[in-house]
Amino acid sequence: MEPRPGIRLSGVTKRFGDLAALDGVDLDVAPGEIFGILGRSGAGKSTLLRTVNLLTRPDAGTVEVDGVELTGLRGRELRASRSKTAMIFQHFNLLSNRNAASNVALPLRFRGVPRAERRERALELLDLVGLSDKAKAYPGQLSGGQRQRLAIARALSTAPAVLLSDEATSALDTDTTDEILDLLSRLNRELGLTILLITHELEVITRICHRAAVMEAGRFVEIGAVPELLADPDSRLGGQARRLAARLLGEEVAR
Repeated sequence: MEPRPGIRLSGVTKRFGDLAALDGVDLDVAPGEIFGILGRSGAGKSTLLRTVNLLTRPDAGTVEVDGVELTGLRGRELRASRSKTAMIFQHFNLLSNRNAASNVALPLRFRGVPRAERRERALELLDLVGLSDKAKAYPGQLSGGQRQRLAIARALSTAPAVLLSDEATSALDTDTTDEILDLLSRLNRELGLTILLITHELEVITRICHRAAVMEAGRFVEIGAVPELLADPDSRLGGQARRLAARLLGEEVAR
């Protein structure tokens, strides 16, 4: 039997008026894979990410997550299947009037999970992301990196199979970005979590992604294993990496 895909998009198209935000996109992300999509603003990355959990419904094509075709579902069935995915964002989307433990437990409250069970699960997840001492702290009392860790813990509260990352590190400084990427990599290994991330930062792709695609004008212009793309002299991703390395080397020499 063929293994169930983590994520599969087939011929996905989405238009906004005359603009084709997605133009017949095909994508297969294996279970347990970290897959990155690199592209500039307006390339279609965010639209693609939102089609994976059908927050944006495509005009054509199919979306399959964990073996279930979401595009064929509506209402309660779609909401149930959508729970297999969770998303983290650039600006955290935390509730400022709830402490860390309450933020993590909130999705479980909506599902009717008993209070004691919600509390236990929240504390487990805060410990998992390195915030065991911040359970009573409010988002405004946390650093940017701590808030993103809290957002990740909340996303994991419902035990999703797939984690979607929408530019989740672009508001963080370099050191904090590295810490969050290391955390995502660890969660991928320890939980078998499938991660699909979008970014305009090459360093995010090269640091943790197994495979990646470069997106332009609603299409993938190249796709492959990250080491192979970096080694290919004709690769766009590899070309970006070489230009970045040359720039950094030049800055170092100038110092």
